[in-house]
Amino acid sequence: MPKWIKFLIAVLLLPVCAGAARALWLVLRAAGNADTTWVPFLGGAACWCVIFFLLPKPMWIYVFGHELTHALWTWLFGGEVKKMKVTSKGGHVLISKTNFLIALAPYFFPLYAVIVIGGFALGRFIWGWPLVGFHLLLGAAYAFHVTLTFHVLQTRQSDITSQGYLFSAVVIFLGNVMVLLFGIPLLAHRPEIFKICGLWFAETGKAFNWLHQLF
Repeated sequence: MPKWIKFLIAVLLLPVCAGAARALWLVLRAAGNADTTWVPFLGGAACWCVIFFLLPKPMWIYVFGHELTHALWTWLFGGEVKKMKVTSKGGHVLISKTNFLIALAPYFFPLYAVIVIGGFALGRFIWGWPLVGFHLLLGAAYAFHVTLTFHVLQTRQSDITSQGYLFSAVVIFLGNVMVLLFGIPLLAHRPEIFKICGLWFAETGKAFNWLHQLF
């Protein structure tokens, strides 16, 4: 798909981004009193932020997760992974097919947070693990994703340039917001997940209506 078409699609999706941001704010307000979830989650995030700002950044671990995410999404779309190289200064993966989701997945798919969730789910199912420490580790893993993704985006990324800057920004924004929109209700048990799509649709409609009145 030509970049100019992706640019037009990105422009048309801007009200959807605004609706998603507003819906996320409403979801956060509705889930804000879940102290048993947010205190350890934010504590874990804070612990990671201390490591991020005061100690050398574990770039090899981030790059490994970045390239592995490319590989996982390639397999998800039926492609093959032929080669993967990882160093602390960067990496690449040789794949048989690509699309914008495969290219941009590492910037919105929090792989290590998903691994924490999967690990605790398996441990709870097999060995009856308690949830002690789960939200703490999840907060640290998600903060790892956010901080290091922001860090690498300060430099030129071929994944971004190949898709166009505005289109990439819209996809990355919507991907991260969707993770939060559907992840927060699972953690805090409020609001109900089936209400999320309705909130997003309603707030997007308000954004389009505002644009219609403006022009």
